Amino acid sequence: MKKNMHKAGFTLIEMVITVLIFAILATISVYTYSSYELRGRRIDAISALLSISLAEERYRSTNTQYGTLAQVWNNVSSSSEGYYTLDISNISGSSYTITATAVGNQANDASNGTSCATLTLISSDGTITKSPSDCWPT
Repeated sequence: MKKNMHKAGFTLIEMVITVLIFAILATISVYTYSSYELRGRRIDAISALLSISLAEERYRSTNTQYGTLAQVWNNVSSSSEGYYTLDISNISGSSYTITATAVGNQANDASNGTSCATLTLISSDGTITKSPSDCWPT
């Protein structure tokens, strides 16, 4: 008489499929996390741009034109966390342009297909323009 022997355990194919599923989920998770991390670091640039804009207005209240980065921002050319370099250009009595340029891996930051590697705040005759608009919070 034959005994029905039932072996408990997993086959090699079942183990490979399980490992493959975990690898796919891990890859998706890492990609998703890194995009959130880049977007979170973008706040470093936005905060610096807005702070410099306020410093420019304070400077302009006692001078005939807006100031250079050295005059309004303690001669520091990077954001507080160091993810962006900062620059002020097109300085006049009624306008200025502040630019934050991403450094390192932060240059891969994008929002809705728009690169957020360079963020710009332009003040011209009292009107503020932020670009690219997809990269700024609403």
